[in-house]
Amino acid sequence: MKKLLYTSLFIAALISPKANAQYQPKNASKEDLQKAQQWVDKTYKNLSQDEKLGQLFIVALYTNKGEDFINQVRNIVVNDKIGGLILMQDDAAREINLVNEFQQKSKVPLMIGMDAEWGLYQRIATAHKFPWAMTLGAIQDKNLIYQMSAKIAEDCHRMGINWDFAPVVDVNTNPNNPIIGNRSFGSEVSNVINSALSYSNGLQDNNILAAIKHFPGHGDTNTDSHLDLPVVSHNLDRLNTIELAPFKALMDKGIGGVMVAHLYVPSLESGKGIPASVSKNIITGLLKDKLGYKGLIITDALNMGAVANKYKPGELDAMAFKAGNDIMLFSQGVSEGKKLIQKAIDKGEISQSRVEESVKKILLTKYFLGLTQYTAKNPDNINSDLNNDSHKTLVQNLYTNALTLLKDDKKLLPVAGKKVYYVPLEEAPYQTFANRLGSNIIIKKGNEINTIPAGSTVIIGFHKDNSTAYKPYKISEESKRVLADLTKNQNVILNVFGSAYALKDIDISKVSTVLVSYENNDDSMNATADALNGKTKIWGKLPVLVNDQLKPGMGIELNSISTLNIK
Repeated sequence: MKKLLYTSLFIAALISPKANAQYQPKNASKEDLQKAQQWVDKTYKNLSQDEKLGQLFIVALYTNKGEDFINQVRNIVVNDKIGGLILMQDDAAREINLVNEFQQKSKVPLMIGMDAEWGLYQRIATAHKFPWAMTLGAIQDKNLIYQMSAKIAEDCHRMGINWDFAPVVDVNTNPNNPIIGNRSFGSEVSNVINSALSYSNGLQDNNILAAIKHFPGHGDTNTDSHLDLPVVSHNLDRLNTIELAPFKALMDKGIGGVMVAHLYVPSLESGKGIPASVSKNIITGLLKDKLGYKGLIITDALNMGAVANKYKPGELDAMAFKAGNDIMLFSQGVSEGKKLIQKAIDKGEISQSRVEESVKKILLTKYFLGLTQYTAKNPDNINSDLNNDSHKTLVQNLYTNALTLLKDDKKLLPVAGKKVYYVPLEEAPYQTFANRLGSNIIIKKGNEINTIPAGSTVIIGFHKDNSTAYKPYKISEESKRVLADLTKNQNVILNVFGSAYALKDIDISKVSTVLVSYENNDDSMNATADALNGKTKIWGKLPVLVNDQLKPGMGIELNSISTLNIK
């Protein structure tokens, strides 16, 4: 009787609108919530202990690692009865077929996750790429971010994905951060919160779970946690003001998941070198007890060097569960982890009620995501469904709204109808931009600038490699020299097709006009060319502190030619 009462009270707490409740549909009625509770209770009761423990694990599914690897995953799904999969690279049709197969073989529906921060393109190369978070941070109309994540949600449904491990809510205060950088909405807490809320709502209003990450804050690190354990050495006041602030602000907004980072934070964990992802002080003490978070708590990937180099598979999973995580992501040792968790239960180190708490949270989320009525997905035409004109139109609009004009001293914009020289610099493609600018553009290479007549209008494009979010943004000394030479007797428009941090050590005092496009791809280049020609309004704001001169919130508004003509 006591146990039954506990269960009912526990589920009631999870679905109470007054608690920092885990995800539930916004329009859920009392009847819906009762049905959810009944399904959870019944399903849990019908699971063996081994099946209950299986719910705690998510493993990775790649389609580019061969059939032997896929067979290993197949065996884990069938034998270890795991709770879910994270889809990695790279064949969308093959992944759909495998998800259909695995869902059919699973007694409890699988939760299917993906890192899709900038859309499914992050893992599926044939999908359409959406902008990185840093680009989105420059956008002033946050409803556009909502539109983007709603479209990502649509793509997720098409693939049978239920959980997008996004958005990143780390406040990127360190320009040298090797792993967050472009993945953060910026260096200002309020902008991160507003952008992340729009992103999360766009997913969850469309029945795809969000996960804010990487708790307790990965923004001021200079180590890549995929390789080693970063240290965040700030005091509690600073952590509360910056790193923890977005998590605290977003936790009572019904966001379904929090992902815990592999970080060592001495102010929050007294044990030397203990990562947050396996810290009971941080997960249970802070996240659950002090902050009152009721949603799903999931580790960052357990194959990452920060933890995988230090602990054995299975051992790491048991430590993570003991610390308070509900789900171990990217587990490298499911069967070993289950045995060690059960051993800890038998010894009284973990209570059975702790298992019940996590499994029921997982089951409740699966119910609300509609997984009890799984319908097989059709792999036909998947690549064109994930990459078509509807994506292109939306994405170009996002890049248009992100464009940030930092200065235009000589009022050189717009350039439509004017004779303009264009000097593309750095390592990445530029032809799309040149083509879209129009026939008035004369292209000159860096070694041909002496042939440009004095007093000309010259666009310099810093085109940085856009192939991953982690490419260096530094500008070469040669490009800096070309810029300095051209500012001596030309009217220069500097266009940065890369991170705003690229301007950190660039002297722009003699540059008339500076525009940041944030990225270098066809969509951003087309959007930029149209804006320079006056076809669209420029009104983005700088999302990061670049240096003493270039601060967050900077950006000049410039109306389109049509708007100017109306006035």
